[in-house]
Amino acid sequence: MSSWLLALHVFCLLCRGLASPVLHPRSDDYFQPNSTGLWMQHGFETVLVQPFGYDGFRVRAWPFRPPTGQEASFIYDPPLEGPENGEAHGMQFDTASIGNHSVTIRNGNILVRTIGWGGNPGGYRLAFIRVEDDGSETLLTNEYAPLKSINPRYYSWPGSGSEFNAQFSFSTTPDEQVYGTGTQQDHLVNKKGSTIDLINFNTYIPTPVFMSRRMEFGPWRNRFTADVATVVDYVIFAAQPGDYDTLQRKLSALTGRAPTPPDWSLGYLQSKLRYENQSEVVLLAQNFKKHDVPVSLIVIDYQSWAHQGDWGLDPALWPDVASMAAQVKNLTGAEMMASLWPSVSDHSANYLDMMASGYLSATKSGPGTTDSWNGSYIRNYDATNPAARAFLWDTLKKNYYDKGIHNFWIDQADGGALGEAYENNGQSTYIQSIPFALPDVLYAAGTQASVGKLYPWAHQQAIEDGYRNATNSTIGTACDHISLSRSGYIGSQRFCSMIWSGDISSVWETLGLQIASGLSAAATGWGWWTVDAGGFQVDPTVPWSANIDTPEYRELYVRWLQWTTFVPFMRTHGSRACNHQSAYTCDNEPWSYGEENTPIIVSYIHLRYQLKAYLQTIFQQLHKTGRMIMRPLYMDFERSDQNIASLTQANTNVTTQQYMFGPRLLVTPVTTPNATEWSVYLPQTGDNSTRPWTYWWTNQTYAGGQMVTVPAPLEHIPLFHLGSRVEILRGDVF
Repeated sequence: MSSWLLALHVFCLLCRGLASPVLHPRSDDYFQPNSTGLWMQHGFETVLVQPFGYDGFRVRAWPFRPPTGQEASFIYDPPLEGPENGEAHGMQFDTASIGNHSVTIRNGNILVRTIGWGGNPGGYRLAFIRVEDDGSETLLTNEYAPLKSINPRYYSWPGSGSEFNAQFSFSTTPDEQVYGTGTQQDHLVNKKGSTIDLINFNTYIPTPVFMSRRMEFGPWRNRFTADVATVVDYVIFAAQPGDYDTLQRKLSALTGRAPTPPDWSLGYLQSKLRYENQSEVVLLAQNFKKHDVPVSLIVIDYQSWAHQGDWGLDPALWPDVASMAAQVKNLTGAEMMASLWPSVSDHSANYLDMMASGYLSATKSGPGTTDSWNGSYIRNYDATNPAARAFLWDTLKKNYYDKGIHNFWIDQADGGALGEAYENNGQSTYIQSIPFALPDVLYAAGTQASVGKLYPWAHQQAIEDGYRNATNSTIGTACDHISLSRSGYIGSQRFCSMIWSGDISSVWETLGLQIASGLSAAATGWGWWTVDAGGFQVDPTVPWSANIDTPEYRELYVRWLQWTTFVPFMRTHGSRACNHQSAYTCDNEPWSYGEENTPIIVSYIHLRYQLKAYLQTIFQQLHKTGRMIMRPLYMDFERSDQNIASLTQANTNVTTQQYMFGPRLLVTPVTTPNATEWSVYLPQTGDNSTRPWTYWWTNQTYAGGQMVTVPAPLEHIPLFHLGSRVEILRGDVF
């Protein structure tokens, strides 16, 4: 069975497909595309199919009116790599059909062929086929339309305008495995059988269907629906069975390669909810120096401003921002980051200017408010408006960047309301979760229903454009600064922006959920991913949740912090409870979890810095080829270990809780309390070594292809490595 990827603008879905290999795209005998494209007219519908990149096709379809050319696109035309040699496709074609005969176009070892009902020649349905080495053909997928079924490309018109509803269906099989789809809190790596609503909110970042509302992965049909669209646009391409690195390379060639992050960002990033004023931040830096704990970033979180939309620190609490940033740098060497929300209150100094200039989002009906916060109604800035993005950055630059705070936390970035799945955000514990419909927000680019998925991407773009202008650098080159976003979309990886998993609860179950979430982020193409170590918020059903003075939570925090040593960015954050409050809010520093735990926490912070060369190497590979950093086991071992495919299909703990961190480290976080030992599955690597895996803490070696139980006291995360530790610490791993 082969791997294939289908993209609805682009659909970042990694699958175990319906057959086996295609040739490497850069081989000398690569079959160059034999057509520039197929224009197919079918009643009121037009379909344009073009060879795209290596072993791929791009398909666009529309009823009646052709696309305007102004639709937001996350696809590079031409791709970064491919037979195009730098020439864009545009709307080119050299073949036309009305469905009265069969048409076949080839690109590399992939064909697209028009077929009729029941697979008969002719017709207007599309089939995607692999050419085998012996010249035979194997079906990868086709537009799903069994006899007397609804059309696989189905349109309807729910409103009075020309925008339409679309449903597109493709054939599948019950044993297909589906990877990616952004991040959901579902404990699944294999998404087969899932139905995923494509709307962003806190902790839920579905992707990648632009202008779509749902993905359904059934036993025989995969269906993608959009409530509002002006064009349907997807890309499909293939790779050899189990060759997920080639799929990631092709995906990133279409949607963007991650730049390399600044070296300092690979260290330990400190945050809590929240540091209240300048004196507290300076004292924090002094304490890091006193405790001799390395730190690379100190974060100022939300409500540090006087009013929503000021996009600057409250001068009553932060009287000398430049001096504070300089003191932090001198004491610790750390950079600083500040939070921004997209919301603007009418109390803000920026409100009238933004209102007059059309920089605030509205609603299709009603008073134009998009959410509420702390009792005041607010409107979000319109990230889809380039002028609004420029206004945001200019304000941030004046109030932060020019004063020494160069990194930004793009919180509440989800679009629509403030990214919550309910209205009345923060008003009262008694009126949350009222089942109102989400506001139908109106942006410069369209409505929430039509372009809502663009919002977080455009918000990230606002900061990226600002960074690049301030540093006179271009997108894709090495980053001097970083942003942190609660949401994203296709191509977010091209920005100097990491995505985190949102406001998660501080309990053991949630820790386990984040591992699968991070692995789905990786399959989607997001290499810059992180999490709140320790969780973000108290779970009211668990008495000790997030309480730093309880032994139960201290144990959870240590295990969580251990794990973040082995995610792309090591970061702590969260709202903490405590029995003895020493500041405005409870502490969340490395020394806050008891004398017995501080040495463990600090040891993992030091280990993170010891792995600097390894981290630089794997981030460099991500930049060059799209090769993922957090790697689900199927990425490396599906071909060498016959158990991996079945374990992944069943979403067992082996494949939702274990992963490779780069090419040499196998990580298995402890996700239950009171553990003193832990069972780990060691994949068969396929090499000739009979004992390829080494346990990091004891140097004991084990053969692959078996489950082993290892000691896992609180100070040890189950961690295995391939090859020598010296090579790993030196970064000599490829």
